[in-house]
Amino acid sequence: MNSLLSLRDLTVLRGACPVVDHITLSVAPGECIGLIGPNGAGKTTLLRGALGLLPAMGESSLAALPARDRARAVAWMPQAREIAWPVTVERLIALGRIPHLPHGARLGPADRAAVEDAIARMGLDAYRTRTATQLSGGEQAQVLIARALAQETPLLIADEPTAGLDPAHQIATMEVFATLAAEGRSVIVSLHDLGLAARHCSRLLMLNRGQLVADGPPAEVLAPARVAEVFGITAFYEDTGDGPVFQPMRVTR
Repeated sequence: MNSLLSLRDLTVLRGACPVVDHITLSVAPGECIGLIGPNGAGKTTLLRGALGLLPAMGESSLAALPARDRARAVAWMPQAREIAWPVTVERLIALGRIPHLPHGARLGPADRAAVEDAIARMGLDAYRTRTATQLSGGEQAQVLIARALAQETPLLIADEPTAGLDPAHQIATMEVFATLAAEGRSVIVSLHDLGLAARHCSRLLMLNRGQLVADGPPAEVLAPARVAEVFGITAFYEDTGDGPVFQPMRVTR
């Protein structure tokens, strides 16, 4: 099975200090991967280094691609969510089709279908004619996720996409990502909510101080001793018939 992302000894330095320290991993089709770790663990730096957006040592299969090929291979949703232009929601989502269009070409039937699919997945039909800059911060986040979905890449990488969303939209967004994985695409999503990560991701990557300290199914990665060591908390974890439940309990340090 082909890898959608392959990292080998990826290292990103800040001065002489490694912020990301010799990370090696691969991402296969059909994975919904949660990237977790405390503040300052290196999550955003790892994602940006893997995409070739930061100078890095080691190897990244995505960073090695020409820009246009990379845009067809991976959709990137950074933490920054500012929408600069007062365009309609539908038009903003359609910008996700740019990597697939010849220069100056208009949207074709396949492009319009991709936009409609993204609008439907994110429940934005009632917003399509609204001006994107006039939406709330949470609504803008949903529109930007839809733009990434419209890009129809094999891999989607999102840095804290559920931040600022209410609980219902957090769950709905993670369900969209899990559905993409079930359809054969893959998602890497950086999360601070370990409950969302446990419930919706098939695989977790745990970073601490720039190092990959765990990689595997949620039940293994969120082992009590590891959670206590990395996050400094105790937590309740149970794999119920309705899916995993993870609830932080108290600070241990």
